[in-house]
Amino acid sequence: MGLIEDARRGVVTEEMRIVAAAEGVTEDFVRRGVADGHIVIPVSPYRKVKICGIGEGLRTKVNASIGTSTDMVDVDMEIEKVRQAERAGADTLMELSTGGDFMEIRRRVVEATTLSVGSVPLYQAFIEAARKHGAVVHMEEDDLFRITAEQAKAGTNFMAIHTGINYETMKRLQNQGRHGGLVSRGGAFMTAWMLHNEKENPLYSEFDYLVEILKEHEVTLSFGNGMRAGAVHDATDRAQIQELLINAELADKAHEQGVQAIIEGPGHIPIDEIQTNVVLQKRVTNRKPFYMLGPLVTDIAPGYDDRVAAIGAALSSSYGADFICYVTPAEHLALPTPEEVYEGVMSSRIAAHVGDMIKLKKRDADLEMGHARRDLDWERQFAVAMNPERARAIRAERMPADTDGCTMCGDYCALKIVGRHFNF
Repeated sequence: MGLIEDARRGVVTEEMRIVAAAEGVTEDFVRRGVADGHIVIPVSPYRKVKICGIGEGLRTKVNASIGTSTDMVDVDMEIEKVRQAERAGADTLMELSTGGDFMEIRRRVVEATTLSVGSVPLYQAFIEAARKHGAVVHMEEDDLFRITAEQAKAGTNFMAIHTGINYETMKRLQNQGRHGGLVSRGGAFMTAWMLHNEKENPLYSEFDYLVEILKEHEVTLSFGNGMRAGAVHDATDRAQIQELLINAELADKAHEQGVQAIIEGPGHIPIDEIQTNVVLQKRVTNRKPFYMLGPLVTDIAPGYDDRVAAIGAALSSSYGADFICYVTPAEHLALPTPEEVYEGVMSSRIAAHVGDMIKLKKRDADLEMGHARRDLDWERQFAVAMNPERARAIRAERMPADTDGCTMCGDYCALKIVGRHFNF
């Protein structure tokens, strides 16, 4: 019996209680959210995971993606990225390796964390086909489902699966074209395979079989966004919307059969289209949890894309996105370092909080910080800060002569000057 079945029968599970306590909502609110498909709680029968609720009425969560590439296979560095992501406060991880021994890398990542760990089984299936047969287009359909089950048994408890790429989606892409091309690795793999083999995407045509596997292993299904825009000029185009409509229908089907479902959203969106994307996504999916990839709101700031994405993520969260995939400063340039993973998570956490200030009216911490600054209470400021360690270090480096103030204002601290005449 899975969480959805329990929720439908009126049973409040331990996982639901943990989420309710962490989020400050009632247990029945969480139960109803799970039953209706508005909230997911990734779990695993194969390992103990830190319980994390994702969805409507809950705090916006942040995912950190890690993983090797064909150019850099350093598993110890990936484990350090796990540590840095956790240190920065990530809620979940995705292990997306494309180089090295996939199962060994994933085993070590899963052993290194209690966070929910996501994956994209399609990557391994296609890359193993390329290694064995010389090209990704020679991937065997059975291998795709076998690898999905193997990754689930290894403790991977949510998966991005590209079900919405089919002949209709490709037709939309071919008819309209793209300014930035097709940037999803999963989308590219599956599109190439379909064109070469003249066959439908097996994740779409054999969706019922896929659901059986995921249900057996209690995997949360995150519907991959293979047609996402890789340039702001491609945002909200026909291919993206076609894929969304297909995923929305399949997500309803998965939920009916007891598999928890998340819908992934597009990656590059100009600011004036973010609200449209969130509202549309929520409307057509019957308010399934929305996992926003970024989004990046301009294409011309490589090296600062964590900040670019934070702008988009804050707006996305405020309009109703539930889950944010971080972006690091190395995006579009290189595989990120552990330090860049840390920076990416912090940027996304700030963005998620800014969104929650609007979406959930969660402003108590900001109010406490305002009072602490008014009172020049530095220890209280550090306690409330999202990153106390960094705030404390910066102040310690440039400690003023008058330790009540700071070196920004020195002798002319506005709070001290006005404090002589007003009692706030």
